[in-house]
Amino acid sequence: MAQTGIPFVFMRGGTSRGPYFNRADLPQDQQALAEVLLTVLGSGHVHNIDGIGGGVAVTTKVAMLSPSDDDWAEVDYFFAQVSVEDRLVDFKPTCGNILSGVGPAAIELGLIKPTGDETEVKIRAVNTGARVLARLQTPGGTLRYDGDAAIAGVPGSAAPIALNFMGVVGSSTGAFLPTGNLRDTFDGIEVTCMDVAMPMVIARAADFGLSGHESVAELDANRTFFERMEAVRLKAGAAMGMGDVAKSVTPKFGLLAPARDGGTIATRYFMPWTTHPSMAVTGSQCLASCALTPGTVADGLLDRPTTSPANVVLEHASGTIEVLVDFEMNNHFTLNSAGLLRTARKLADGRVYVPAAVWKGR
Repeated sequence: MAQTGIPFVFMRGGTSRGPYFNRADLPQDQQALAEVLLTVLGSGHVHNIDGIGGGVAVTTKVAMLSPSDDDWAEVDYFFAQVSVEDRLVDFKPTCGNILSGVGPAAIELGLIKPTGDETEVKIRAVNTGARVLARLQTPGGTLRYDGDAAIAGVPGSAAPIALNFMGVVGSSTGAFLPTGNLRDTFDGIEVTCMDVAMPMVIARAADFGLSGHESVAELDANRTFFERMEAVRLKAGAAMGMGDVAKSVTPKFGLLAPARDGGTIATRYFMPWTTHPSMAVTGSQCLASCALTPGTVADGLLDRPTTSPANVVLEHASGTIEVLVDFEMNNHFTLNSAGLLRTARKLADGRVYVPAAVWKGR
């Protein structure tokens, strides 16, 4: 069987992993691109046995990079979420964890050259239009992966990657509050629908009869909760102007509860049909913004910071994530930027192969 080899870098970005490609090495037609990505990841089998996916949503993600024609950015980052079993590719969302590896991958793929002991990479997230400044450690002009930075959900430590997100309000729907309300009620559950880096539907854990401190396994086993949550998500998605979201991973869903381990607020994040093992970078910005905004479902769950910038510590299923939020509070909450610390590591590179019957290449 003839096969087509496609150059790639395989990386862990934050608490996710997947292949990073030069966009020029892939089909330009989106339908053909989807077929290639489904084959690369092995979608359609619970273990992705005929591809390089890892059998869970955080390991079936793809980054495609290219030089940017944006006046500000240097690199365009196009993201795809590939389903594990359903042979679906969603090009609507973005992923902040995979974005953590975009700067290093851009250097590895020859799209960016290190500029000194520290290299800044200006990234445009194509899916949402967000602008992100990534600061990488490149001592002596050499990309560094080892270091002392540790993030929850990843063993060991690595070189820090500082991410500063700008222009993320209304990135998918065009509005901070897509329904126009601080709170809405669907199926008797009060929620805040918010769009900051990722469109989300956010509820109080207690309203589902949960503590908000359940483990990933406990939540994933609670199928009654998932059925109730999905019913609310579908109605909220329509109210947010996103149409029928039954086959889309957005809007994502989040739960809030009082913190119990010294953080600002406790959170759980859903992808949306399984529980995230830790926390999405994009989701963390939306949840932090919800926590800081008076009148949302976060009211009464935290001692709300009132001075900017605020370091919002979100407790999640694997530990904590800190979001440094620069905001203004006049008549309403206004987000200026959100900063996070992440890590990434190159795991492999070379070529990944798909049957020529799927794509014959360029």
